[in-house]
Amino acid sequence: MDIHFDDDAIARVQPHLGPDKKLLLTFEDGVGPYSQHAMIHMQIQFSLNVVPKSDPATDYNVTLNSNLGPIGVKGYSVEDLDDQLVVHYHKAMNTLELNGAGGPIDTNMGFIDFTEADGIRDNPAR
Repeated sequence: MDIHFDDDAIARVQPHLGPDKKLLLTFEDGVGPYSQHAMIHMQIQFSLNVVPKSDPATDYNVTLNSNLGPIGVKGYSVEDLDDQLVVHYHKAMNTLELNGAGGPIDTNMGFIDFTEADGIRDNPAR
C-alpha cells in the first residue's frame, strides 16, 4: 500500500516535517490519542498528523510507503483504504483530499501538526 502526495500537497505538508517528527494517517474513530472525534455519521474521515518521532504510536501498527516517507496507520483502518492512494492539496480551499483507485475517500482530510502549540486549532478540515 502506497500514498503519493502531489506537488501542492508536498508543499503544504513538508515544511512541518523534520528528523524529529513522523507522519500518521489517523482514522477518525475516537480511538487513540490523535483521533479527534468519533462522530455518528455515514462518512469516512481521516486526518494526516505530524507527531514527535519519539512517540511510540503503538496503535499505528501498519506502515505505508509514501513520497514523504513512512506513514503509520491503525491496522484495522486499512480496510477503508485502497492499495494506491493519492493526496491532493486544493490551495483555494486549503483542504487535503485523500483518493484511492475507486475515487475519493475523504474530500476534506484534516491536517494536524501535534508538535505545534496551535496544531489542532489550525486544522482547517474540522
